[in-house]
Amino acid sequence: MSTFWSLFIVVLTLGSIAALVWLLLATARAKAGGAGQTTGHTWDEDLTELNHPLPLWWLGLFLLTVVFGALYLAFYPGLGANAGMLGWTSGKEVGADLAAANRKLESLFAQFRDLPLEALANDPKALDVGHNVFANNCAACHGSDARGAKGYPNLTDDDWLYGGAPEAVLTSILRGRNGVMPPLGAALGEAGVEEVANYVLSLSGRKADEKLAAAGKARYLTVCVACHGADGKGNPLIGAPNLTDDIWLYGGSLDEIKTSIRNGRSGQMPAWEPVLGKDRARLVAAWVLAQSKPVAPAGQAP
Repeated sequence: MSTFWSLFIVVLTLGSIAALVWLLLATARAKAGGAGQTTGHTWDEDLTELNHPLPLWWLGLFLLTVVFGALYLAFYPGLGANAGMLGWTSGKEVGADLAAANRKLESLFAQFRDLPLEALANDPKALDVGHNVFANNCAACHGSDARGAKGYPNLTDDDWLYGGAPEAVLTSILRGRNGVMPPLGAALGEAGVEEVANYVLSLSGRKADEKLAAAGKARYLTVCVACHGADGKGNPLIGAPNLTDDIWLYGGSLDEIKTSIRNGRSGQMPAWEPVLGKDRARLVAAWVLAQSKPVAPAGQAP
């Protein structure tokens, strides 16, 4: 705050207080003309309004509020750039509240920090905390039930673009993911898009045009095999989806598959480590893993 505006606020504030004190004292004095002086207003023809000074008890209460205001301005900020005798600031207050909250959270997270994800996924208390973190940060995209939506993966079906191992799920949360399906319309042509879409549809056991699917297989093995594999089961190292399980991130109708092939797809999972920190992220990962399937404790076969 500049010196000018600081002085302006000081003068305005103190001047207002002084004016209020003067007004109180002025109205407390008896008016010339005695106790029967009127305001000149007459109500209901014969009801006269008298102009009496403020009662002393009422005046005292008003003056006490003025004293309280003066003391408040002396101890707390309110007079321009003056910080007050106590040096209080809203930033310090927020910092103290955050420090107290962080101390409580530290004691909460400390009991889970050294446990493996498999153990956390079977711990009801850890899952309760993880669910709360998920609801506050992840539900906007994946839904409150974690079943996702078009373009946002269902986290309950045990189908994982980048692998469903506990550490892989945690890595997805901490570092984020960038999934890109390049547009192949120009390379394949519209006829090629139709053929490959029918072949892809047939990979998952869905009904497709056999002639188009047969022609699409050759194109698939030329253009698509590098990411999705010859068997169509995808590649979790690059997030290429499995095309044989009949689970579709952007829809599984023939038209939607053609749109994916023709125009490509682009999806981004943001990195949550800067927001959540590792403790919260591990609890979210444990909760997500528990939704998709029972997680066997470490050292035991699932």
